[in-house]
Amino acid sequence: MSRPRRIAHLDMDAFYASVELLRYPELRGQPVVIGGGSRHQPRMKEDGTREFSRLRDYVGRGVVTTSTYEARALGVFSAMGTMKAAALAPDAILLPTDFDSYRKYSRLFKAAVASIAPQIEDRGIDEIYIDLTDLPEETRDLGMRLKAAVKEATGLSCSIGIAPNKLLAKICSDLEKPNGLTIISYDDVPARIWPLAVRKVNGIGPKAEAKLIALGIETVGQVAAADARLLQEHFGLNYAEWLQRISHGHDEREVATRSDPKGISRETTFERDLHAKQDRAELSEIFTRLCTKLADDLARKRYAGRTIGIKLRYSDFRTVTRDVTLPLPTSDAAAIRRAAGECLRRVPLELRLRLLGVRVSALTPLDELVAAPSPKQGDLFAGL
Repeated sequence: MSRPRRIAHLDMDAFYASVELLRYPELRGQPVVIGGGSRHQPRMKEDGTREFSRLRDYVGRGVVTTSTYEARALGVFSAMGTMKAAALAPDAILLPTDFDSYRKYSRLFKAAVASIAPQIEDRGIDEIYIDLTDLPEETRDLGMRLKAAVKEATGLSCSIGIAPNKLLAKICSDLEKPNGLTIISYDDVPARIWPLAVRKVNGIGPKAEAKLIALGIETVGQVAAADARLLQEHFGLNYAEWLQRISHGHDEREVATRSDPKGISRETTFERDLHAKQDRAELSEIFTRLCTKLADDLARKRYAGRTIGIKLRYSDFRTVTRDVTLPLPTSDAAAIRRAAGECLRRVPLELRLRLLGVRVSALTPLDELVAAPSPKQGDLFAGL
């Protein structure tokens, strides 16, 4: 007889901010925002103390990478425009991002977990799924041992949810943050999961949430009780069936210990809005640099991709994307630039632009490819 599944979701608490607090412990308990540039590095004063930048002094077009829980209490969250964040929390400390450090601590915590439970699905720099099914220890003891191993290896806290599947484990890891350990079974779903807002379920995005609320469905329990025909009418058969399954806590997905990336991208937000014609030379240079960096990323990770896409954000904050699929995968900067240029010609360019991005998806490992010639580079902004 097979053992009941025990799946854990481990999420590092305010990861980037917590790494910075290891470096600057005097900032503990204060609202801190991560997302500044190199000019926001702390300065050492003559008395040996550090002087930090404040959010009110920020000028630019950036976005918040993350924030401490104290800053979140003031309404500052990741992906928020930094200028908007400054209006909400002008006295918050602003620190630059340091991705090299974040990647270092990511490797440390994952290695610590793997030494105890090697069946890991990597979901990003700060979260993983872990299959605990075949380990002999009692569930709570195992969860505490994982948390202790992460703390010892990094000095950081994490929150863990343990449940019969990935869906419930991810929900649970967020229920007692920070430094939480939440364990539930299927029997706990009505009491612990049904009262939650529908947005707490991974896979119910803002648009689906808005449609559910318009139907008077605000909690997971109300989804579970909803008429199947009503859900099908508004969401289609497949999504409606998925909603009904997840509302009862059902999820058959396995922990995927080998995970290939779905896509690799590069993007930049401009210091000032740029126009496709008036700023053609500057845009062309930026686009070339993005494509070159993206090609470097592909080479480093040893992938090539067939689908090349662009992302544009206009000055009015509308965002558009376009993509094209090539006959053969490529990791060549010139080929990526040419395909991105074809996408660019399929979007309106009357308004000024505030963000530009390039993405390669439909990836194939380079080891599986036979070398093929790449098309020549073209001028992305010619003929506009």
